[in-house]
Amino acid sequence: MRFGVLGPLAVWADDGRPVRVPEVKVRALLADLLVHEGRPVPADRLLDDLWGEELPGNPANTLQTKVSQLRRALGRDGRDLVVFQPAGYVLRAAEVDALTFAGLLDRARATADPRAKADLLSDALALWRGPAFAEFRDEEFTRAAATRLEEQRLTAVEEQAEVRLALGEHSRLADELGEVVAEHPLRERLRATHLRALYRSGRQSEALAGYTELRERLADELGLDPGPELAALYQAILRQDQGLAPVPTPATSAARPRTNLPAQLTGLIGRQEAVARVRALLDSSRLVTLTGPGGVGKTRLALAAAADPTYPGGVWLVELAGAAGELAERVAAELGIRDETASGSRPGMPPAALAHRLADALRGQELLLVLDNCEHLVEQVAELTTLLLRTAPGLRVLATSQESLAVPGESLYTVAPLGLADAVELFAARAAPGFTMDAESAPWVEAICARLDGLPLALELAAARVRALGVRGVAERLDDRFRLLAAGGRGRPARQQTLRAVIDWSWDQLTEPQRAALCALAAHPGGCTAEAAEASGVDLDLLDQLVNRSMVVADPPRYRLMESIAAYCLALLDEDDPVFARRDAYYVELAERARPHLQGPTQREWLRRLDDEVLNLLAVTGSRRLAHALAWYRYLRGRHGEAHRHLAATDAGSALEVGFAMLVGAGRAEVKEYPDARSRWFVAHAYLHLGDVAAAGPLLGEALAGFRALDDRWGAAAALAGLAKLATFQGDFAAAERSGTESMALFGELGDRWGQSQAADQLGYLAEIAGDYERAGRLHREGLRVAEDLRLWTDVSYRLSSLGRIALLTGDLAASREFHERGMRLAAEQSNRFAEEFARVGLGLVARRSGDLDTAERLFRESLEWNRRLEADYGVPFYGVTLILAELGFVAERRGDAVQARALHLEGLAAAHEIGDPRSVALAQEGLAGVAALEGAAEEGLRLLEEASALRASVGAPLPPAERGDVDRIRSALEGVAR
Repeated sequence: MRFGVLGPLAVWADDGRPVRVPEVKVRALLADLLVHEGRPVPADRLLDDLWGEELPGNPANTLQTKVSQLRRALGRDGRDLVVFQPAGYVLRAAEVDALTFAGLLDRARATADPRAKADLLSDALALWRGPAFAEFRDEEFTRAAATRLEEQRLTAVEEQAEVRLALGEHSRLADELGEVVAEHPLRERLRATHLRALYRSGRQSEALAGYTELRERLADELGLDPGPELAALYQAILRQDQGLAPVPTPATSAARPRTNLPAQLTGLIGRQEAVARVRALLDSSRLVTLTGPGGVGKTRLALAAAADPTYPGGVWLVELAGAAGELAERVAAELGIRDETASGSRPGMPPAALAHRLADALRGQELLLVLDNCEHLVEQVAELTTLLLRTAPGLRVLATSQESLAVPGESLYTVAPLGLADAVELFAARAAPGFTMDAESAPWVEAICARLDGLPLALELAAARVRALGVRGVAERLDDRFRLLAAGGRGRPARQQTLRAVIDWSWDQLTEPQRAALCALAAHPGGCTAEAAEASGVDLDLLDQLVNRSMVVADPPRYRLMESIAAYCLALLDEDDPVFARRDAYYVELAERARPHLQGPTQREWLRRLDDEVLNLLAVTGSRRLAHALAWYRYLRGRHGEAHRHLAATDAGSALEVGFAMLVGAGRAEVKEYPDARSRWFVAHAYLHLGDVAAAGPLLGEALAGFRALDDRWGAAAALAGLAKLATFQGDFAAAERSGTESMALFGELGDRWGQSQAADQLGYLAEIAGDYERAGRLHREGLRVAEDLRLWTDVSYRLSSLGRIALLTGDLAASREFHERGMRLAAEQSNRFAEEFARVGLGLVARRSGDLDTAERLFRESLEWNRRLEADYGVPFYGVTLILAELGFVAERRGDAVQARALHLEGLAAAHEIGDPRSVALAQEGLAGVAALEGAAEEGLRLLEEASALRASVGAPLPPAERGDVDRIRSALEGVAR
């Protein structure tokens, strides 16, 4: 695993994929550990660096939590990478870009060969992606390290400039150093190299002006004069001293190859590996073609790969965009081959003869020919290239085209869009002067890069708008991207000055059938399979043609369009275009085909298949058939709000719509009719979710009878799982165990893993009530494995919180807190308030048992407020309220507030009687016994404890030892009062 601090904090896996480290404090922790370069950092130092004087309530536990989060973010090696030692925490980072940078500098300084030194310094500077520790550069704990690294970078820039000057690169340096000098105007070593480069380039007046500007700045800002070496250089420039001329070196005295490659004004970002790969292909193949969509950077990569001085005859670029006339003439003109001397051509000579004359002129030469933008002349280019390569064995050709030349011996290299990290780096580098990535701007920049598909040209056009709009303004306007990116491209060819022009160029090369096919594919926002393409009227031959022309991205078995190409095509379609009707019909049929497979052994496969089509399914609006076909898929995936919105729009008042309304907290309504047993079961399932036993009971009974009459085994298993939950609410644990066990067995026979996990969850809760925590933990872990494998993230949240409850009851508060925090984060990501609430209550339980009464009260008050709102909306008491009131009562009692504690426990007792739950009644009585202990009423308190114990025993659920903490504490206090 590699770590990056030379720019925004970054982590990459061994295969180069970026590793996301979420949450600012966790990233700050990582930055702090990286600052210390493998040295231990004491916990107190980390706390001071991360929180300063505003320490959290439990500093040690909070720091441990952040360390755990960092380890999880780093993956399976996290515990080996972040290690605790007696002296503090250590990050065992095998590779950090700052250390790689330092190593390259050491190698460069130990190298005598100027060219090798320049290359090593270039490699070192290429590691920089922005200011060191960019997002934490203003923090005290990174300031010294960032300053040191920045000084090393500037020193490397100065050393590189000096060696390049010695190699004779004064013309390019004169321009490139201008920007660096403007950023660091008082660095005399840098300024001296710049003045020499200007003078050697024949720009004496600019060199003199540069010295004058430095002298005035030094006087005004520091009250100093330039140093003696710089002053001597100034005098030498004035008298045009011959000693300032370039000194020949082995690298500069030799004849340099000729070339017409243009100098690049900006650095190449994110393509270092690609440059090496293309050069390797040129070593082994005489024809290499770079393919890819418009704007992906084929030309820029080709120029970088071609900038190689190993071709004795030079490197020659022939730009074919907008080419008119004979290709052979255009190539000859760029190569400087004169017609009358080299080719013997004459006016009216046939094109074939011209081509052969050019081939004869190149015979015996060793050179690289770069043919740029061949797609609109692909057949002519293929024919000419074949002839030239056959005639001139020393010739190599590097072509760029949106499709292959398809000639023998051709090696293809597909230029892919930039990955997210490189795209972000490019965008930041091209944005307005002074722009730096920070925690606020980073999400917007990442969104821009993703929506522009990592296309370098589009990113540069978007970056040009940052000065006027800011990154958020750019991101929010991408729905109108062609208008947004209609300026900012001056200095480029006309076909690259706007995003629309880029796609216009590609569109113009397509046939009418290809254009129609592309528009049909654009109607699928999530990409599509070949089957879906054919259903939309796109045959496989057309699909293959569009892939070969780089207009469609093939990622078998799926095909997709880049977002900008899709937007271009959609703008050409009317709302009632037949392509949308064909698309909608296909996805409705697919959803209906998938529905029965979601309940049985193939549910994993079909869940994943529908996952691939989520965006396409969302695009189909107004279809009642689709709303019903997708209901169970959306339930399993936790997309309850999505299901409810679709059903409310197409089938309001149906059993499914009413059930989902309850699941998302949107209120309670009457069902128009129950068409079958499954609709009764689903509404009953929703009632149980709210704890409404009275409404759920009759529906479950009717549903089970209907399922058994139809021999619907899946329905029977689902109804039995519901009856197990119902019996648990009613305190009939024996019945709950019987129903839950039968449900699990039936689901097991059917191979429905979701159903098995639901039954296991209910049985795990029963084991928890009985104090069998080993069995409860095993059942919840099995459910967690199933939920994770099926990607049922809402279920995963519940299972994590359930494991948190078991950890709490077995005394592992740290593990309990971590389980509940993970469950709460996942629930929040799924926008599931019920799962989030379940985790919040668990965190409140952990806080109270660890003595953090303030945190416990805050969490329980939030939970009580939410439950009260639901009770008002649904008109039924919620089971969770009794536990929350009891916990708040215990908090008040521990603080010695008998009045508040009594009020809370009496309110809980009333709620427990209303819902008819004996265990909740017993809990309220135990709380009131604690109030009696505070008031010195020993006899009343002991009586309440005995009544609570008898009530629990009457339903077969005596309080397990792990849950007797409050009861034992209160009994001890009461016995003390009695004595």
